[in-house]
Amino acid sequence: MKVSVIIPVYNEERRIGASLEKIFFFLKSMEFDFEVLIVDDGSVDNTSNILREYSKKMRSIEVLRNEKNMGKGYSVKKGVLSSKGDIVLYTDADLSTPIEEFNNLAPWLENGFHIAIGSRDLPESVITTHQPWYREFMGKAFNRILRLILGLDFHDTQCGFKCFQRRAALELFNSIKSSHFAFDAEVLLLAKMRGFQVKEVPVRWVHYHDSKVRLVKDSSKMLWDVLKMKLAYAFKK
Repeated sequence: MKVSVIIPVYNEERRIGASLEKIFFFLKSMEFDFEVLIVDDGSVDNTSNILREYSKKMRSIEVLRNEKNMGKGYSVKKGVLSSKGDIVLYTDADLSTPIEEFNNLAPWLENGFHIAIGSRDLPESVITTHQPWYREFMGKAFNRILRLILGLDFHDTQCGFKCFQRRAALELFNSIKSSHFAFDAEVLLLAKMRGFQVKEVPVRWVHYHDSKVRLVKDSSKMLWDVLKMKLAYAFKK
């Protein structure tokens, strides 16, 4: 078995080195082959230089670069479609969900599920550090609205830690159109429409105060993208 780990990054000079060290320490302890594909989404700080140095030291790293900032969805798609693993995992660069949670998701792919997604909102989920109350409130409210619009049954569509069997990953990411934060919801909507089995799994999660998500601006854009998505897929049923 080979596992592909996809990491979208944008201006992550302060933490990408530490995150890569943690990821490699974990992966090297496992009994499978692996590759790490990092998609640099047009970073303008020192991220690109740091990634270049790590790719020299660690042969399992491949760095893909967007010449300009294209969005998280675009970057994850680029990484997934460039991957070679039997299992494809994408994770956020800050490791808000620790990489060790892979061991809780991957077994579900051997038990009849095509996709396993990390969730912060199940009773068994463990939130080590919470977001400020207003971010947490808005996030939960937005997620309920999104689920209602798209008819999705998951408690948490937006956790940046999702694991796929290769066939499901390639089929879904070849089809998605969302370039920004709405891509998570589109992947799950397409999975539902095409009959892929999805398991929502409780994970550990920690909030980092330098989150890249702009609460009002990004949420508004994502809501607009979700409404357009709903209309587009309504005509495909």
